[in-house]
Amino acid sequence: MITLEWPWVLAALPLPLVARRLLPKAPSSPGRALRLPFFGELPDLAAASKVNHMPGRTLLAVLAWMLLVLAASRPQWLGETLTLPVSGRDLMLAVDISGSMQQPDYRLDGRPATRLDAVKRIAGRFIEQRVGDRLGLVLFGSRAYLQTPLTFDRETTETMLKEAVIGLAGRDTAIGDAIALAVKRLKGQPEGDRVLVLLTDGANTAGNIAPLEAAHLAAQAGVRIYTIGIAGGSVGVSTPFGLQLLQTGQDLDPTTLRTIAKETGGRYLEATDTAELENIYQELDRLEPSVRDTRRYRPLMALYYWPAGTALLLSLAIAIGPLAAGFGRRTGIEEATHESA
Repeated sequence: MITLEWPWVLAALPLPLVARRLLPKAPSSPGRALRLPFFGELPDLAAASKVNHMPGRTLLAVLAWMLLVLAASRPQWLGETLTLPVSGRDLMLAVDISGSMQQPDYRLDGRPATRLDAVKRIAGRFIEQRVGDRLGLVLFGSRAYLQTPLTFDRETTETMLKEAVIGLAGRDTAIGDAIALAVKRLKGQPEGDRVLVLLTDGANTAGNIAPLEAAHLAAQAGVRIYTIGIAGGSVGVSTPFGLQLLQTGQDLDPTTLRTIAKETGGRYLEATDTAELENIYQELDRLEPSVRDTRRYRPLMALYYWPAGTALLLSLAIAIGPLAAGFGRRTGIEEATHESA
């Protein structure tokens, strides 16, 4: 719909009529004229001399004034009401893609799956449910990389997680660097809603900053860290003595992960199988609920330049008209003078 932001400006429409009635007329002074005995023989010039008195110019002036007043009233177009989600959290996911994440000690759809495959499946569902939150993704191994900055685009974040490859960031585990990188991306966001979910299956074996030092920096920046330990259960290995069950997840450092969570006001959670991993993400949804409030928004587009531009064109037409008529009269006079001579 089209509305006027300042409709009271329309009260200025009759202002020229009021001024014409109330203000005194300008005094008329006799001017000098050149008498031409042959002027009556120039009907075209006589008609041209009446251009200034044609009602068309007055009509154009009135129309231009009306358009200027309309432009001053600020016409604008209002679109349909849109509902936008309000972000509840700025949440970063830090996922371990070191060499140990390729161990097939989890099960998906009844089949063996690597730790990373299980994380991709369960974390993907978690990402889909974070409606209204801004999500970011950090992948880390020997080094930490920002794979996705904070964004409302959950689909892109999930896609980048699914495309993660074991060993892409190195074979070791730099937990401290991953925390430091996530804190760097979160500290510029509103306080109280900065959350980091750190997922790893090993102890810190690489990097430039110690995990506990990084946790201290996170606490100072107001970032809550939820640490998830991936410690798969037993896996069957064929040996000359038959099938033996080996306990996996021996590299996991739960003490450090628990200390990191406690230091920042988060929690440490441990998943030994796919069901526990899914329960952990449900627990995270409960601990850090996604705010699903909405805000209504109506797109607005200003339209004042259309009547203002049209009024400018009409003003140019009014100004150019007498000039064109005067040029025509001067040309006619020169021709008539030449013929009489």
